[in-house]
Amino acid sequence: MSENLIITGKILKVIPGGDFKVKLENDHILHCHVSGKVRKNYIKLVLGDLVTVEISPYDLTKGRIVYRGVRPY
Repeated sequence: MSENLIITGKILKVIPGGDFKVKLENDHILHCHVSGKVRKNYIKLVLGDLVTVEISPYDLTKGRIVYRGVRPY
């Protein structure tokens, strides 16, 4: 089984429907959606927030926002 890549980024654009454009530390831009736990706990994400993103190694253009702020790993 492969592991997801975990990287931090900044929200560039809010797309209707719970999607976001996120610019990563290495200047790549991803299309991200919100994970279930973030959505379930009503955590608000706004433009400019730092977020932690999980990326599948199979598709490096999409990601999932798993944490608001920078999670210490």
